Amino acid sequence: MRSVVITGASTGIGWATAKLLLDRGFLVFGSVRKQVDADRLRREFGTNFTPLLFDVTDEAAVLAAAREVRAALGDETLTGLVNNAGIGVAGPVLELAADEFRRQMEVNVIGPIIATQAFGPLLGSDPSLKGPRGRIVMISSVAGKSGNPLMAGYSASKHAVEGLSESLRREMMLFGIDVVIVAPGAVKTPIWSKAEEVDICSYKNSPFFPPLQRIRKFMLQLGESGLPPEKIAEVIAHALTSASPKVRYQITPDPMRHLMTTVLPKRMVDRIIGKRLGLMPPA
Repeated sequence: MRSVVITGASTGIGWATAKLLLDRGFLVFGSVRKQVDADRLRREFGTNFTPLLFDVTDEAAVLAAAREVRAALGDETLTGLVNNAGIGVAGPVLELAADEFRRQMEVNVIGPIIATQAFGPLLGSDPSLKGPRGRIVMISSVAGKSGNPLMAGYSASKHAVEGLSESLRREMMLFGIDVVIVAPGAVKTPIWSKAEEVDICSYKNSPFFPPLQRIRKFMLQLGESGLPPEKIAEVIAHALTSASPKVRYQITPDPMRHLMTTVLPKRMVDRIIGKRLGLMPPA
């Protein structure tokens, strides 16, 4: 039976991917941080789903989960690892606390490194295992190729994921393990719908406060108009199973967004975003 480990499986892209792969006959191991989510997913997904209780930044817990997966698979290889878990931290570079930057990078960059080191041997770098070599899918973002103002920590983390993935793909050629990037635009997931809960009161006396209010409203709109996570799950499934996957899949619901990130001159994009968010200097 084909098998996959998905980090951040409790909601959004991770949940949708787990459901789709289970429907296609996979054995799915999904990471969650809370026991209540582990119990809920067991009820929702049934016996072919195994929750793994860990935070991706907790190396000891991730290694323990890898041992659990190894025991469940016996001497067979793991088909795939989907590095999906992530967070979004908002705030201007000049004023966002360094600890918040660290938290953003710990979860979105160090987390996938820890997971890859823990589960990578199960994909086939361990020669004692039998079966076809597995594949790693790294969940990036359109922000991995474009820097969003007031979301510098998130953009920096996804740029890092892009570079990490390319280096890793070339390293893992040694074992026949492929690495594929999936880079969604806005998706209807809690990472956007929780924007209203972000406390920006500490910036009340900052010149960035009005733009922060605008970008929070914009994020809420993205949460309503973004792609359904099931659409991203389909691409992840393709990346895991296609005989000849691309190295990177970018999925955007808005053609204009794709145009802005790939075609228009950067200075022009600066002005468009600056006017939209109120970041242009006084005339």
